[in-house]
Amino acid sequence: MNNAADVFQPLQVDDPPVVAGYRLAARLGAGGMGRVYLSHTAGGRPVAIKVVRPELADDPDFRRRFGREIKAARRVRGAYTAELIDADADARPPWLATVYVPGPSLAEAVHRRGPLPVPAVLWLMAGVAEALQAIHGEGIVHRDLKPSNVLLAADGPRVIDFGISLAADTTAYTATGAAVGTPQFMAPEQAVAGDITPATDVFALGQTAAFAALGSPLYGDGPSATILYRIVHSEPDLSRLPDSLRPLIERCLARAPQERATLAEVVEWCRQRLGRDADAGGGPAVWQEITGPEVTVPAPVPDPTPVHTMPLIAPPPAPAPTAPSPVTARSAARCAPPPGRPPRPGRPPRAMCSPSTPAERSPRPAPGGAADRTRRRPPRPRPEP
Repeated sequence: MNNAADVFQPLQVDDPPVVAGYRLAARLGAGGMGRVYLSHTAGGRPVAIKVVRPELADDPDFRRRFGREIKAARRVRGAYTAELIDADADARPPWLATVYVPGPSLAEAVHRRGPLPVPAVLWLMAGVAEALQAIHGEGIVHRDLKPSNVLLAADGPRVIDFGISLAADTTAYTATGAAVGTPQFMAPEQAVAGDITPATDVFALGQTAAFAALGSPLYGDGPSATILYRIVHSEPDLSRLPDSLRPLIERCLARAPQERATLAEVVEWCRQRLGRDADAGGGPAVWQEITGPEVTVPAPVPDPTPVHTMPLIAPPPAPAPTAPSPVTARSAARCAPPPGRPPRPGRPPRAMCSPSTPAERSPRPAPGGAADRTRRRPPRPRPEP
């Protein structure tokens, strides 16, 4: 059974905690180009971060090709592709981020449960062919279509990893100890470094479908040179394939690229045999059994940096203290009791002097008031002349 421990591996000592602002939550796997990690966008959406291996990152030619390929891959949109959402070919090391697809790869599913039933293989071929149509529509040839680059989501397959696929008008990338593509799933023209066309991916689709139906590579195992020789010089044994799959896979594996089935023919052929289930939106019931139970994705890793937040309604600022005027300060000093003289018991201290500023004095009563009459003297009588 597929479980979280099989999908999400803990980060190791040599794994970076952050890549270009993306906090890494777990390791998803590793491949010829580098390592793949689980992370999240700022809004919490899971993404897969692929970090390029140092030996490739140090190659200026690879960086240029990788940058061109990123620009092309950004244009790819399709129901059966994992969308590229972010990337930086100039970073050290280079990296890219795609939408995370919750589901095992075709290689993992076959390893876990064996060959897939015929309806599931038909659904697989139709979905992958539709994904290749979207990729080829942007002038890109995948060049490395294989079971580990096909993820089995609950609603159908997803084609991933444009890491070594280049735009159709560029030259193939080669480096010491590296090859473009995986030998067991290469086309004859790819094995002899010939012209790469969209038909190259159709041959790989036939090999991938045969792997799903048989549970093993169509051209067998062994050293890369031996497998490539078989692909170029021998015909594959298709007798082991189910009768309902053999005609379509045979057409995909035609030695001459122009004789291979088109992607539109693959989609139509599969949907005719799947019937109404192919348009149900969720795939046949057998597909749900293959993908296995849904795995809970780890939560985003919190940022250890302290976050300072402002209250929604800030309290009013406190009034600033007012410095006393020089006159008031002198009056307070003059009216203070002499040092060393204690106040009388039971009596509050008495002011030593009267206020000296207008603000400190009591207001004078208005003329004519009651207090004013008690204070005024009567007028003196004047003598008669």
